[in-house]
Amino acid sequence: MSEEDTQPQDRPAASAPPALPKPKVARRREWLPSLIWLIPIVAALVGVTLVAKILMERGPEIVLTFKTAEGLEAGKTAVKYKDVQIGLVQSLRLARDRSHVRVLVQLNKDAEGFTSADSRFWVVRPRLDTSGISGLGTLLSGAYIGADAGVEKETAGEFTGLEAPPIVTRGDSGQQFLLRARDVGSLDVGSPVYFRRIKVGQVAAYELDGDGRGVTLRVFVNAPYDKFVGMNTRFWQASGIDAQLSASGFTLRTQSLATILLGGIAFQAPDDAMGPLAKENTAFVLAQDESAAMKEPDGPSQTLLMYFNQSLRGLTPGAPVDFRGVVLGEVKSIGVEFDRAEREFRMPVLVQIYPDRLRRRESGAGAQATESRATQQERLRFLAEKGLRAQLRNGNLLTGQVYVALDFFPKAPPAKIDLSKSPIELPTIANGLDEIQSQVQEIATKLNKVPYEQIATDLRTTLATLNKTLTSTEQTVSRINSDVTPELAAAMKDVRKTVNSAERTLADDSPLQQDMRQTLRELTRAAGSVRVLTDYLERHPESLLRGKPDDKK
Repeated sequence: MSEEDTQPQDRPAASAPPALPKPKVARRREWLPSLIWLIPIVAALVGVTLVAKILMERGPEIVLTFKTAEGLEAGKTAVKYKDVQIGLVQSLRLARDRSHVRVLVQLNKDAEGFTSADSRFWVVRPRLDTSGISGLGTLLSGAYIGADAGVEKETAGEFTGLEAPPIVTRGDSGQQFLLRARDVGSLDVGSPVYFRRIKVGQVAAYELDGDGRGVTLRVFVNAPYDKFVGMNTRFWQASGIDAQLSASGFTLRTQSLATILLGGIAFQAPDDAMGPLAKENTAFVLAQDESAAMKEPDGPSQTLLMYFNQSLRGLTPGAPVDFRGVVLGEVKSIGVEFDRAEREFRMPVLVQIYPDRLRRRESGAGAQATESRATQQERLRFLAEKGLRAQLRNGNLLTGQVYVALDFFPKAPPAKIDLSKSPIELPTIANGLDEIQSQVQEIATKLNKVPYEQIATDLRTTLATLNKTLTSTEQTVSRINSDVTPELAAAMKDVRKTVNSAERTLADDSPLQQDMRQTLRELTRAAGSVRVLTDYLERHPESLLRGKPDDKK
C-alpha cells in the first residue's frame, strides 16, 4: 500500500461542527376567510345573472325554408321588421332531400307575435323587376330577412319563405279586390292600377283558376282611393296603345308611358255612377279595353250554327258578327265536314250572339225581365222566315279579313228553322263577290272548251286563201290600169263636154230660160181667166144657155 492510503488511518479524527436547532412551525389560527376568493364568486354571480337575463329576454326559435341560402350567414344575417332587428340567423342547414335550405332563426322576446301561422318571411336583396329597383340598401349592409307579422291566433314553428317580397303588407292601408280575366296579358306582380290616370294601387298577386279557363288577379287600392271603387265600377287592361280609326278620324288612347312598356289596370264607373262601396275581396270582371268595359252588359248568349259552301279564308275565331253595322257577337269556331247525303264538303261556323242587343231597352220599375229561351227561338224563326240570312263579307280588302253579316234578303229562297236542333242552324246566302267569281270561273271554263287550235288552223287557211285573192285582185287592178283607164279617161272628157253644154243651156240668160219664163207667164194669165170663168159659172149657171146679159142688149 502507498503512503497516501495509509496516512488517514494513522491520524486521529477531527472534531465535527455542532448541529443546528430545528425550527418550530406553529399554524396560525384565524376565523376570517381570504378576500381572494371573492373575485371568482362575484364573477360567477355576474355570469349567472347575464345568462338568466339572456334566457329571459330570449324569444322563440323558428325555422324558415328557402330554395337557396344566397346572401345568408349564420350569426350575421338579421331578421328585420320596418328596419328594426327582431331576430338573428343562428344556423343554416341543407334539407335531407337537398331541395331547400332550413334556416334557424332566433327571435327577440318582443317579437313573439311573428310566430303566428300566417306570418310571412322573405330575403331582401337588390332586385330589378317590372315594379322598379328595390333593396339597394343591402349592397352595403348585406342581405337580411324581412318579416310581416300575422294576425291569426294559431302559432307555428316552421314557415316557408317567400321568393319575392310581397307587394302589399298588412301595415298598408287600403283594400284588396279580385279581378277575373281570361289571361294576364302583359300584367305582372307590381303592375300599377290607375284611376283617372293617377296611380292608386298595384297588382298584388295572380293565380290560375282551378279549371284552367281563366286567371284571378288580386289588386290592392291604396287609401283613400279605395272609396272610389263601387259595385258599378268597371276594370280594364290599360296596357299598350288603344288606336281606333273611324269616320270621325284617328283616335289614340293610353294611360301612361309605363303602361305601354310594363302594363297596367285602370278603373272607373260609367257616368261616374259607382253605386254602393265595394267591400274587401269583391270580384270584378277585367275587360280587355275601355270600350269593352264601358259598354252596357249583355244578356244571355245564344249559339247558332251556319253552313257555308265557300272558302272560309280570312275568317278566324273572334271575328265579329254584325247586323247592319251593330256587332251582335263573335265567331267561336270554324271547321269542315263531309255531307254524305249531298256528297260534298260543308264549312260549319259556330257563332255566339247576344239577342238582347236587338231588343228595345226598357227602363224604369216596370221593365220586363229578360226574354226566355223559347221566346228567343221563336223570334229567330220568325226573322228567318222574313228573309234573315247569314253572309260572309270582306271586312278589310288589304288584310283579307272576313266577318259574318246578318241581314234580310227578301229574294232569298224560303227556309225554315228546326228549333229541336241544338245549336239552331241559321240559313246562309252566298256573297255577291263569290257569285261573280263563280260566274267568271264558269266563263273561264267555257273559254277553255273553245277549240283554239282548230280555229287557228282554219284562220291560217283563210288567210292563205285571202292572200291568193288579194294577189289576183292586184293583177286585175294592174290590167284595168293598163287597158280600161285610157277609155275611161276619154269617156270622162265626153261627159264633161255634155255637162258644160247643159250648163250653158240652163243658164239664166240663155234663150231657153227666157222662152220658158214667158210661157210660164202666159200659162199664169190663162189660169187666172179660167178661174174667173169658173167663178162666174158658179154664180150664173144659166148663162151657159142664155149667155151674158150684156150680149142681149
